[in-house]
Amino acid sequence: MQNGKTTDSKITIYPVTRIEGHAKITIHLDQKNEIEKVLFHVDQFRGFEKFIEGRYFEEAPIITAKICGICPISHILGAAKAGDMIINVQIPYTAKLLRTLVHLGQIIQSHSLHFFYLAAPDLLLGWGAEPSIRNISGLVQKYPDFAIKGVKLRKFGQTIIEYISGARINPKNIIAGGMSAPLNPKYRDELLYQVDQMISYAQDGLKYIKDYIDKNKTFVEEYANFQTNFLSMVNENEDWEVYDGKLKVIDHNGSTILEFDQTEYHKYIKEFIEDWSYLKFPFLQNLGYPKGVYRVGPLSRLNVCKNMPTEKASDELRYFRQINNYKPIHPSFYYHYARMIEVIHCLERVKEILADSQILSKEVFVKGKVEKEEGIGVIEAPRGTLIHHYWVDEKGTILKSNFIVASGHNSWAMSKAVEMIAKKFLDPKNVKEESLNLIEGGIRCYDPCLSCSTHAVGKMPMIIQIYDHRKNLINTITREFQ
Repeated sequence: MQNGKTTDSKITIYPVTRIEGHAKITIHLDQKNEIEKVLFHVDQFRGFEKFIEGRYFEEAPIITAKICGICPISHILGAAKAGDMIINVQIPYTAKLLRTLVHLGQIIQSHSLHFFYLAAPDLLLGWGAEPSIRNISGLVQKYPDFAIKGVKLRKFGQTIIEYISGARINPKNIIAGGMSAPLNPKYRDELLYQVDQMISYAQDGLKYIKDYIDKNKTFVEEYANFQTNFLSMVNENEDWEVYDGKLKVIDHNGSTILEFDQTEYHKYIKEFIEDWSYLKFPFLQNLGYPKGVYRVGPLSRLNVCKNMPTEKASDELRYFRQINNYKPIHPSFYYHYARMIEVIHCLERVKEILADSQILSKEVFVKGKVEKEEGIGVIEAPRGTLIHHYWVDEKGTILKSNFIVASGHNSWAMSKAVEMIAKKFLDPKNVKEESLNLIEGGIRCYDPCLSCSTHAVGKMPMIIQIYDHRKNLINTITREFQ
């Protein structure tokens, strides 16, 4: 086990619910049946880094889209940007607008899915509510207007994906060299017609999470509050950016540790392997592991950037930063808050891009040939920084690849979060439903995408087994989802 220690007694939570993918949490007890340590395990292996070997680099966007069922656009863009580097081209201005637009659409739909479908049941229905109703169906029954706004926001994001990339599922228009098709003027007008209404829906969601935090301030501040470094992409002005820019790392006080070109990530980021998870544990090489661990995603992006360059989101960011006197915000719960500020910014930016005079230009592709043996594509996925790195031969055949997915960057943080929550809220001698859900909620703060394209439908039982220090089973608790 971690740090070479073993335990004779543990509580296992499996599966962790309302996340994408399959994982479990093990709570290890000492001889006094008190919590000693808590681990977050990702118990599946996908292997896409091997699947891609031997394929032509231009196939990478289509193949890697299958990595993730929620955010395929991020992987497509990562692969396409790596392809741009391999053929050594700068894509046309309109192509970059379209790529950015489709990426914003993905963030809107993904964040809306998480906040309204996965996180909101805890907040509106209660952490200790009956599991059979503590879900999106229960939310629709009790708060239909709130739930419907979330559904419409997600639909709007998916519609952007469909109109720009050719399909909501398995998009095809994003290719090395740019885009394979321009934007239809009819689609542009339809999206512009809807965007103001979507902004109002996002503002309603943001108002709810702000009110919840104001009413539960002590709980929020105590919920998995720990200090780390933060990493995200920023533009040349160090403003919020998700498509193209440099990578910046700050420490827990907000001081800049590193700034580097995204194509040089491998000089600064290394990956550690723990024997209890299939996720890798990235860290900053100059600080070592675990001192050099960091967090990514919405909270990190808001902590790292200097500004969000749209009016409503910029106002909200200033209000957000007052929480910790303009220092980085650390409690994990604030990921939910940051997520909704990002939705508003993405919608405002969508409106700006759709109004750009060149958005309907047909100059969206530039042809090239293989000139480089390496291609690196970095994108800010909804859950954080995503890296695609390909090595190719002179014909463009992929020899090997390396992916660092957003949820991987947060591996250490997710384990730390569940450990802190378990020690704060769980009594091993009297295991309650609410305590278990609070522990799972620590993972949901990070909205991890674990299996990336595998989804479970139907019954998902949770089985908690409690052992004494002699490994004797002393209690079993089963929770069935209908």
